[in-house]
Amino acid sequence: MKTLFCSLLMLAGVALATAQDMRSNIGRSLFADQKANQAGDAVTVLVVETSSASNDASTSAERSSNLSLSAAGNVGESSLPDVSLGIGSGNSFKGEGATTARGSIRARISARVDSVLANGNLAITGNRTIIINGEEQIITITGIVRPSDIQADNSVYSYNISDARIAFEGGGIVSRAQGPGWITKLLHWLF
Repeated sequence: MKTLFCSLLMLAGVALATAQDMRSNIGRSLFADQKANQAGDAVTVLVVETSSASNDASTSAERSSNLSLSAAGNVGESSLPDVSLGIGSGNSFKGEGATTARGSIRARISARVDSVLANGNLAITGNRTIIINGEEQIITITGIVRPSDIQADNSVYSYNISDARIAFEGGGIVSRAQGPGWITKLLHWLF
């Protein structure tokens, strides 16, 4: 009997040592979607951005003035010279300008939840570096996501991120070849 009691006591001790805290699993249900909800969780950001801007301006001004004097006369057989005077001035200006900008970005990037704000929103940060044949492309994203905007597959569209900062930067031999050389830059700076 004493060994049975010791065995049960040992079994209870092992059960307590390996027990799970159900509060830590509150967001991890077998029947619910596994969505990011706490610091350290990952979320997939679907970057779908399209921007378009256009601005046109046109100015036209014109001014003219004209003054003329004319005189002619004949007396008998002698002829007086004809006198004619004309003064004119004119001023004209026309200016036009137009700017157009368009951009489109599509990417998928995984981001990490940095912190959970007091209202339950999630502050996220993510970056990805891709290097292909010496060309480096860096994608960085930061912002704040509402948990309700996270879809069932744990992804969120970039247009649902508030205070979003999305940066695509790159460098390499192709990028350097596309830019002007230092002599051209110097000449543009001088002139």
